[in-house]
Amino acid sequence: MVEKERRWAPYAYLAPALISILVLTIFPLLFTVGLAFTDANLVSFNKGTVAFIGIKNFTELLTGGFKDVFFPVFGWNILFAFACVITQFALGLAAALLLNNQHMKESNFYRAILILPWAIPGNLAILSFTGIFQTTGGVLNVWLAKLFGMAPVPWLQDPNLAKLAVIIVNLWLGFPWFMTVCLGALQSVPTEMYEAADIDGAGKWVKFSQLTMPLLFKVTAPLLISSFATNFNGFNTALLLVNGGPNRVGPYQAGYTDILASVGYKLTVNLNRYGLSAALSCILFVLVGVISIMNMKLTGAFGQDEEA
Repeated sequence: MVEKERRWAPYAYLAPALISILVLTIFPLLFTVGLAFTDANLVSFNKGTVAFIGIKNFTELLTGGFKDVFFPVFGWNILFAFACVITQFALGLAAALLLNNQHMKESNFYRAILILPWAIPGNLAILSFTGIFQTTGGVLNVWLAKLFGMAPVPWLQDPNLAKLAVIIVNLWLGFPWFMTVCLGALQSVPTEMYEAADIDGAGKWVKFSQLTMPLLFKVTAPLLISSFATNFNGFNTALLLVNGGPNRVGPYQAGYTDILASVGYKLTVNLNRYGLSAALSCILFVLVGVISIMNMKLTGAFGQDEEA
């Protein structure tokens, strides 16, 4: 009896986690996949007349009426994710290099100041930026007028400027995390390596490019990939800052700053096209997986331990 209890003890310990994964992850995933092959919408859901339609939703997305929206949004989605990761990492690394200076006595103070964007709730920060980027009375345009005499800039009305504004806001929200990661990685680099480089007569650029960056990349490469996946699906900024706008002409309410995830949100909440939105979610899931695997292969992010 005791042996039987011991045999089942691991399953009992794992049961809460397994049940949570089943209820919160596996079931919603299977439900979404099943929904993608139906004509589910608000009417059919309420009447209980949801019907299986095969791959018609996927056909509409890729080759039907939605294709004129899908491919431009997908292109912007990739550009947006890459731009966010590159700018966040570059600014975070620059800040980390400055704060890693042992002769800077005020580094802890500056670190606390620079980490504030991470401490502020993201949604509140995005809504604050809505006021900053307003064409009339916005803080940014007011200062541009005072300093340079510039006319009001339509930050949230022009498609290209709106995209730039979304990237800037995402940069503000994301660089403190990369700064913290890079700072921790820099402090783990042995000082003896730099001392040996000094003896060999290496300059600052050589030490940075040949020592700092390779060692830093080993730590940050997996995090860059996960950050890309997060930004690829992160539609809060575009939705809260400018509601995905400026709007395109078309029936799907997809704006110029909308990404695939925010278009799926609008299909669900605004248009009640549940089946079509589920199909878009499935495509999005596959795209993120494929792009992440490609990044892993190109960077060797998760194969370094094995090679070592």
